[in-house]
Amino acid sequence: MFQPVIPLTGLPGWAMLNRTMETQTKAFDASPAIVRDTDYFEATIASITSASELVADRRLLRVALGAFGLQDDIDNRFLIRKVLEDGVADPGSLANRLADDRYKQLSEAFGFGSLVFGPRTAEEGFGAEITAKFRARSFEVAVGDQDESLRLAMNAKRDLTEIGTDDATENTRWFRILGTPPLRIVFETAFGLPSGVSQLDLDRQLEIFRDAARDKFGVDSVDAFADETVREDLIEAYLLRDQIKDISGQSPQSIALTLLLG
Repeated sequence: MFQPVIPLTGLPGWAMLNRTMETQTKAFDASPAIVRDTDYFEATIASITSASELVADRRLLRVALGAFGLQDDIDNRFLIRKVLEDGVADPGSLANRLADDRYKQLSEAFGFGSLVFGPRTAEEGFGAEITAKFRARSFEVAVGDQDESLRLAMNAKRDLTEIGTDDATENTRWFRILGTPPLRIVFETAFGLPSGVSQLDLDRQLEIFRDAARDKFGVDSVDAFADETVREDLIEAYLLRDQIKDISGQSPQSIALTLLLG
């Protein structure tokens, strides 16, 4: 498996990663393990007609979950089957009741719980759609194995491009940010919010995030983060605050050495 080359951290690492992204992702996508998994998924998924069939095939499930950043749930087959079978039309479905919005995205994408349209697995291009997501997410995971902050920055760049341009209501977009743990971490850190804010009433959290976006970046809506300049400002603020947090946890001697080396 190709391992991303990330010799720097923080903003210098982010700049270097962006400069070499095309070359590195091309090499990563060509890794034998990635090719085997994605080829198998695209060749097999059209024959899958139920959630039970999907979760019974570990190779298919690995790609399906990895495409939505849920790869750690590979052994939670009962949960995933229930999420897929319930769908998202019923507000009381499991995917809608779980705090993590990625389960809803997974269920909606596969459509096993849709009484109107049914599963999307046999749709033309569906396999390629999921494997493209899987490759992107898998590269982010590989980056995260070396630098978790850069993985979260990559995740935010991708997710905010999608969220900022969809046709959901403004509140729905904010709730998706609040309900997607990796994305939420980036916003909380960039805004300088305490982790305890997650314990507040959801409407109050929404108010705090919207106020922070206005105060820190001068924007009133999520679609503003679809703009590359605003999005990069957010990511830079996140990486800078994350580095400061790391330095604050070091000894005075370590901080002095970090400053000298920087």
